[in-house]
Amino acid sequence: MEGKQIGYFDRNDQRRPQKRFDPINEHIRYPEVMVIGPNGENMGRMSSRAANELAASHNLDLFCVAPQANPPVCKILNYGKYRFEKQKSERAQRKNAKATQLKEIQLHISIGDHDLRTKAKHAVNFLDDGDKVHIRVVLKGREMAHQDLGEELLKRFISVLEESTAITIEKAPFWEGKVYAAIVTKKAKK
Repeated sequence: MEGKQIGYFDRNDQRRPQKRFDPINEHIRYPEVMVIGPNGENMGRMSSRAANELAASHNLDLFCVAPQANPPVCKILNYGKYRFEKQKSERAQRKNAKATQLKEIQLHISIGDHDLRTKAKHAVNFLDDGDKVHIRVVLKGREMAHQDLGEELLKRFISVLEESTAITIEKAPFWEGKVYAAIVTKKAKK
């Protein structure tokens, strides 16, 4: 057991994600670069050192936007502002990329009026979050002889939902075994 350490943790562990480093200012190590000015005008080819001095004279940063190009393309800009805008757009993309879920509300034909309104309130919350709602009216045993009550309950529930929010019926009411169901979504804003 000599020479072995127990519980050793390598601080430079390669499994941790490495932060991406953007080449800016003096970290741009190309002999010659194509430079785009702060207003978007093409300033031509020049050495990295001359481009860096030009950026410093404008009190801005030199950022390599296309390192794979020949010669690499660099732009004179405010790097802090550029990173902030980039992170802001990435956050907006992640926020908009939320997957729509199918939430389920289950009803029974003996449900009381207050319980029906409470379930409708939950359904409206799901719809406001951008989810679809699968409404199910479950009939048990001899209740199958009164299918019209299940259909009536589903229509009543949908009308209660329509009082609270604008909805569209994505899948019209249908029977699947002992369940009468429909799928609704919130009406898209125009």
